[in-house]
Parts: sequence; structure tokens; C-alpha cells
Amino acid sequence: MSSYDAVRELALHIEEVVTDIHVHPISPEFTRRTTVVHLRPEPYFKYVGMEGAGEDVTYDPEEHEPHRWPWIDLLGDWTLESFSKRLDEIELFPGGEPGQAAYRDYRRWAFESAALDLALKQAQLSTGEALGREYRPVTFVSSTRATSLEGWLALYPDLRFKLDPTPEWTDELIAELAARGNVDVLDLKGVYKGTPVDNPPDADLYKRVAEAFPDAWIEDPALTPETDAVLGPHRDRITWDAPIHSWADVEALPFRPKCLNVKPSRFGSLERLFEFYDRCEEEGIALYGGGQFELGPGRGQIQLLAALFSADGPNDVAPGGYNASEPREGLETSPLAPLPERYGFRRGVNT
Repeated sequence: MSSYDAVRELALHIEEVVTDIHVHPISPEFTRRTTVVHLRPEPYFKYVGMEGAGEDVTYDPEEHEPHRWPWIDLLGDWTLESFSKRLDEIELFPGGEPGQAAYRDYRRWAFESAALDLALKQAQLSTGEALGREYRPVTFVSSTRATSLEGWLALYPDLRFKLDPTPEWTDELIAELAARGNVDVLDLKGVYKGTPVDNPPDADLYKRVAEAFPDAWIEDPALTPETDAVLGPHRDRITWDAPIHSWADVEALPFRPKCLNVKPSRFGSLERLFEFYDRCEEEGIALYGGGQFELGPGRGQIQLLAALFSADGPNDVAPGGYNASEPREGLETSPLAPLPERYGFRRGVNT
């Protein structure tokens, strides 16, 4: 039985749909906002805790303003499959086309993950029980700036990292970072277009970091004749993130990867996500989970999925405290205990 077949017929009953906004100031120029969707079978005051929750990780702060959110008629009785088909019929951005096409999947994921959470609770199942898979402790990395490693390592000497090389990286900095031996992923961000994190192809940079970090995964290079030539000897370490929204996207890659980054919110629907997990397992493609700066229940949900599907990878699903601008004490360390709630699609510790 496929992973989606294991959950598609789960029933859910909804009598209330509400949202709330989570806010986290990052800098004077940017405040991170996400929207949490709550699906409730009865008015909340009667059934405290009996609800499904999911998180919209759309990056444009304006898209989280209440007037930009639709009221969606999702009341009634559904299966997860019929609920998903209902979402096919609904305009999730009635205020106009979102700034990026990926935002449609992010918002869709908020509703689909909330529906899975509620359906599992109403069936009195955990995610692992429903899928027939065991939770395992999750190894994770911290995705941070290369210049901030020392402060974090002073508190967490075993912490490992995912770093974003840029043309400003000097040979001296690269040698210093490589000597530490704690970098598992190099995110070149060469696939992004029209975003604040765009990083154009740079054959010289690619060559320098690929050779300096011989054991690190090389994520999202921009492949041109020049960069492809320098990365040729390292092809088995090339992995992808931003282009992957379905198994069809894997089949469209220029060559079959050994490993992939899976960000559940990129897939939008449970059906697409679970098909991807199943096909990667069948094809022997290793996985590591990825996050989207979740502020609410979405972070615990991707940690649970990593515990079920990619526990041993360099999962970029560290507890939210690792996103702080300054290192802080008392955070959970790797490997991360799964800690699933007894029923539903939630982690018992809010990180």
C-alpha cells in the first residue's frame, strides 16, 4: 500500500475554520509572518485541543494580512481525498496572483496538513501508526551565516551546519570553515530567480567550495557549461531543493540524484508529497528534510516527517531557536527526539 493510500480514506468532520497570524521580527526591514489554519469539529470552547492545525509559510508578509485571506467553505464531512479535491476548486489567493507561484503550494499545504492532523485525531491515530512507519531520532543541521558559527559552537560544540556560499567567500574563509569539519550541506541557491536570495552561477566559487568540502552535499547549483564542467567530478554529491515540488520534477532533472532535500510545504498536497517519499525510497534516493522558517506547528510537523522518512540525513529542521540572531542556551540538540503527540500530526514539544 502506498503512503497516500494509507491515509486517503481517513474521515474528518469540520464545523469551524479559523486562522491566526504568527509574527517574528527579524530586522528593521523584515518581519517574518506565517498564518496557522485551524480546522475544528466543534466550537473550540467545547473541544479544547480537538483541532487540526497547519501553517502557511508564504514569505510575502502582506499575504498574511487578514484581507488577503479567503473565507473557504470547508464545513461538513470529508475524507482526506475529497477534502483535497475540494481545495482544487478553490481560489486560495482571491486578492490577486501571489508574488511567487510557489506560494500556492505553501498555502495549500497549510490546509492539507491541518486536515491530516484533524483526521488522525478523529481516528485516534498517530502519523506513524497511520503510515505504518517507525519514528527515529532526527539528525539536524543549523542553517546560518558563516560568520556566526563560533558563537553557536561555544554553546553547542557538536552542532553541524548547512551554509550558503557566496562570491564574497575568500580562500581564507573557506579554508577556516573546511578545517572545522562540521559542514554537511553547501546551498549554492543557484536555482532561485527573482528572490532576495538569488545567487548567480559562479564556476570559480563552485570549484573552490566543492574541492574544499569533499564530503558535503552540493545543493541547487545553477548548471551552465562552465559550472557543469567544474562540478562534473562531484556530480554524485549534487542535490536539489528549490526545483522539487513533485516526483515529476525529479524525473525532469538533468541526471538522477543520489540525494534530495524535501520541504513538505513545496509539495502543496499530501498526495504529491507521499508519492515523492515512496518513489525516492523505491529508487534508493536518500533524503534530508528542509524547513521554511516556520513559527508555529509547521516546524514540529516537518520534524515528524523527517523522523519517519529521513532521520539520518543532514535535516535542515533544527528547532526554531536556532533561527535566533544571537546564540541562546537550552535548545534541543541533535539527534532530536521525535516526541509525537499520541494522536494527530503534531510534535509534543513546540519548537
